[in-house]
Amino acid sequence: MNIPNCPVGVFDSGIGGLTVVKELQKFLPNENIVYFGDTARLPYGSKSKRLVTKYSLENTIFLNSKNVKIVVIACNTASAASADFLKQFIKIPVIGVIEAGALLAAKYSKNKKVGVIGTKSTVKSRAYSKYINKLDPTIKVYEQSTPLLVHIVEENWINKNITKSILKEYIDPLIKLGIDTLILGCTHYPLLANSIKECTKSITLVDSSTAIATIVQNTLEGKKILSNRKTKGYTHIYLSDLTPEISIWMNDFLGENFIGKIKKYNSQLL
Repeated sequence: MNIPNCPVGVFDSGIGGLTVVKELQKFLPNENIVYFGDTARLPYGSKSKRLVTKYSLENTIFLNSKNVKIVVIACNTASAASADFLKQFIKIPVIGVIEAGALLAAKYSKNKKVGVIGTKSTVKSRAYSKYINKLDPTIKVYEQSTPLLVHIVEENWINKNITKSILKEYIDPLIKLGIDTLILGCTHYPLLANSIKECTKSITLVDSSTAIATIVQNTLEGKKILSNRKTKGYTHIYLSDLTPEISIWMNDFLGENFIGKIKKYNSQLL
């Protein structure tokens, strides 16, 4: 097995993790990528840590069957619940989005007040607070649960007026606390970035997708398993369920005819 040319494995509870895939494609165009979206069992954010860890383990086993050389947890809830466990379970590197987002937030914040929006499980875990305060204990971290946002993205309600009202309801309390930096603590949320910017004005938004792509690149280089091929890598997308709404969303997001390439984006049920 030629390990440098094995694919990068990425999993998420749904399709939001494709924001991470896009950044990986940009930073590492010669890498093959295998993505698994557990669309049949989303959302993870309202489930127990034990169940999320079980799902994450199954997702990782699936990716491992594709001979991946690294696993990227493109799900904040799964990162918070299972990253440490998965790092002990498999021998290949495991990288979660939370550590990437925390690094950027600590770097960007000037007044040392950082806000986080995420799922119930992510906020309950206080994983961002823990990571950020390891980097800088003087930073105050305010975490806000925003469970409706995942459904809004999955239902492709991104540009509806009601979405802006919901965002304002969620984010206004954080603005009143004086934050200057806001972590989009779910890989679905960057797709709402334009609407979030309207609510936050001058506040810096942290999208961990960019940060995690850099960390993946550094890890592959450090392990000497960066792809040595000269051609553009492929991206294979597997989903545990495929609904009409997801098909429409992926078609818009990927900028290509999803239905016309159904063989490329296979559905895989665990």
